[in-house]
Amino acid sequence: MIPIAVAVLTAVCFLPTLSGSFLNWDDNVNFLDNPAYRGLGVEQLRWAFTSVLFGHYIPLTRMSWSLNYVLGGMEPWGYHLANVLLHGINATTFYFVARRLLAAVGGTGGQQGRREPALCAAATVAALVFGVHPLRVEPVAWISGRADLLCATFALLAVWAYLRAVEGEGRARPGPVVLSAAAFAAALLSKGGVLLLPAALILLDVYPLRRLSRLGWRSLLSEKIPMLLVMLAGGTVIVRAVREGAVLTQTSEYGAVARISVLAYSFLVSVARFIWPVALSPLYEMPARVSLLEPRFGLALGAAVLITAVLILARRRWPGGLAAWTFSALMLAPTSMAVRMGADLAPDRYTYLSGIGFATLAGSAALTVIQLVRRGAIDPWRGWAAALAGLVAIAGLGATSWSFSQVWRQSETLWRWAVELDPDCSVCHGKLGESALGGPGGTARVVEAEGLFRRAIALRPDLPDAYFNLGTALVVQGRYAEAEAPLRSYTQRVGVEPGLPGLRSQLAQALRGHARELQARGRNAEADTLLAEARALESEWPAQR
Repeated sequence: MIPIAVAVLTAVCFLPTLSGSFLNWDDNVNFLDNPAYRGLGVEQLRWAFTSVLFGHYIPLTRMSWSLNYVLGGMEPWGYHLANVLLHGINATTFYFVARRLLAAVGGTGGQQGRREPALCAAATVAALVFGVHPLRVEPVAWISGRADLLCATFALLAVWAYLRAVEGEGRARPGPVVLSAAAFAAALLSKGGVLLLPAALILLDVYPLRRLSRLGWRSLLSEKIPMLLVMLAGGTVIVRAVREGAVLTQTSEYGAVARISVLAYSFLVSVARFIWPVALSPLYEMPARVSLLEPRFGLALGAAVLITAVLILARRRWPGGLAAWTFSALMLAPTSMAVRMGADLAPDRYTYLSGIGFATLAGSAALTVIQLVRRGAIDPWRGWAAALAGLVAIAGLGATSWSFSQVWRQSETLWRWAVELDPDCSVCHGKLGESALGGPGGTARVVEAEGLFRRAIALRPDLPDAYFNLGTALVVQGRYAEAEAPLRSYTQRVGVEPGLPGLRSQLAQALRGHARELQARGRNAEADTLLAEARALESEWPAQR
């Protein structure tokens, strides 16, 4: 009954997401404005296996979207339900993984040893800490977060199969290793963030499995050849997708030191949020420049080096600390903003797999307390006090996840929350403005949106989207002459390609409106120039609709 209880308790914490909607945070691009995924025919499958939108090659995730559409159309409830169910499955799978890992820590082998009550209780703690933690809200409550969930489903299956393969004192059994490699391939086809999983399995060989001393490096590497081949093939595809579909950071913008400091900051802040999950936001904005002179980056790099050194020195007394630290870093590294440009510096969804190491540490702490009580090293009442404190902490995590899930139900509540947390976030103001512009409320909401877009531009003049949105808000108000300037500013930053029909339409409308105003003033020559430009923009518009 324990695995079922883990799944149910985990799912309950995210029930508010079932009444959520599609959000103006990639959901509009992935679902509302994207007919390519709607169905499970040849065309949809071809799109799933060829698209590199946003630099992601995620065919299995896109196929899961198609299945959602076939079963429930454009009703967001079904997409949210699939996310909640996947997360519940992941928490349960992690329970079995944690039970095997904790058994290896204590030297308890075999099925009977893994079913020992203390071990089951500790694995339950680990699974619940992972499952109900507020850091899980973003990938579960956000429909576009499906990639992280599905990737984790197969990644956890790969780890579980590998742990089965290495049971006993000898080499890994080929059958479960092949199953692990197949699950790893499916994980990569769901999202590429799990690319370094074979390295994480080697880490598990060192500790807690302690296989290195028995078999040596050559044996450990040779038995992972199937997974290494999958990693090589997957890495090739992922690199190509990133190059074709993502905006990469340039050396001139972010040098090697800046990239390392961003990686260190992302990792440390993910650990801090795991320990104290408050003020979580849908977006932690990437700064225009990264400098070690800025305290958060300079201190993060120094702290990461110091903590790593301390854990290395303490590895004999506390090997679990170094193992969890290294595992989390391996899982976080492929998703870091040190590699690719993005608006988000350290998203919570990237901690989905990296947090598993620290959740296992929580289970190990619970197991240690139980064993100390059994040996009489601490009084039973202290053990009960520790158990009560653990239950309260887990309940607190679950209650926070329930509350935070409600924030994610609507675009406006989400971005209003983000703006309250960070009043200097340009993208957050822009997204809140989009919510106001696209929602009910008439002229007053359009004026509110205009103010938010102007604030976004004032905060970050280098980001282009707010210029387009400001131009749109002015067009809606009939202020065509004013709309022309921000729309042209947008075109100067991103160009006016045939693939941007929305921009062409808005700019053409602004030009025609401005031309009418000029004609009313008798400035026909200027008006004719604008009309000619508008006709040129609209000439390619019908083909793009």
